[in-house]
Amino acid sequence: MTYPGPDLAGVTHHFIDARGLTFHVAEAGRGDPLVMLHGWPQHWYMWRGVIPRLAERYRIICPDLRGFGWSDAPSGGYEKENLASDIVALMDEMGLERVKLVGHDWGGYVGFLLCLLYPDRFERFLALSIVHPWVKFDIKRLDGVWRSAYQWVLASPAGAVLLRTQPALIERALLSATCDRSVWTTDDLRAFSQVLREPDRAAASSALYRTFLLREAIPLVTGRYDGYRLETPTLLLLGRHDPAIGVHMLDGYESHADDMEARVIEDVSHFVVDEKPDLVAAEAEAFFGR
Repeated sequence: MTYPGPDLAGVTHHFIDARGLTFHVAEAGRGDPLVMLHGWPQHWYMWRGVIPRLAERYRIICPDLRGFGWSDAPSGGYEKENLASDIVALMDEMGLERVKLVGHDWGGYVGFLLCLLYPDRFERFLALSIVHPWVKFDIKRLDGVWRSAYQWVLASPAGAVLLRTQPALIERALLSATCDRSVWTTDDLRAFSQVLREPDRAAASSALYRTFLLREAIPLVTGRYDGYRLETPTLLLLGRHDPAIGVHMLDGYESHADDMEARVIEDVSHFVVDEKPDLVAAEAEAFFGR
């Protein structure tokens, strides 16, 4: 299979079979393995700004999650614990016993589940622009309703149609959740919006959100992971101006984690990796170098 997407100097591309699917994996560098998981609506290319720096010290491994980028996009299987199982199976196929881990957005949420369900496989975890698994519903804080409104649109029958036929909506979403819009080039925006024009991938994004809203959200906020303990040393970074996640949503992890820190990054929004790649790379180097 030939990789048809955007290129980055020093990055090689592979297709690996796991769990009956074929996953696209971008790799760069040498050293201890560092797995990096993207979020929505992106794919491996979201790490373009940090790969050159981190590849000087680590073997960078950036898989596309099922339904994203150039990995297979089946009609089902978008439960987040299932996405975590995909990553473990992919690690097994690649001979990766234990790795450092970074995740942004849904990739960050999957990262938390990986560390909870497979703690022996992950040395340290850097989470970006995502809630932890112990977020609770608070009727006094109803800002979560409007923050999640876009998810209901994507999860609806119209969601896949909009993604497939209106790529400008994806590009506007990327721009609107960024404090400094100048960080995006036209090619960057198209690298993410055009892939979602494929019917199977548009349907996969819709299924991802529909699965979460209809089957996972209520168990999450009512204690699905209260019986789990986070043993993996973890750093969670959230942009002050993130429109999807309020700063107050960082609270509540303390009694569930052995070694976790949550920190707010000023002057940045949701797409912190695109907006502040040098900051993210520096935080990763400092955190993983401990």
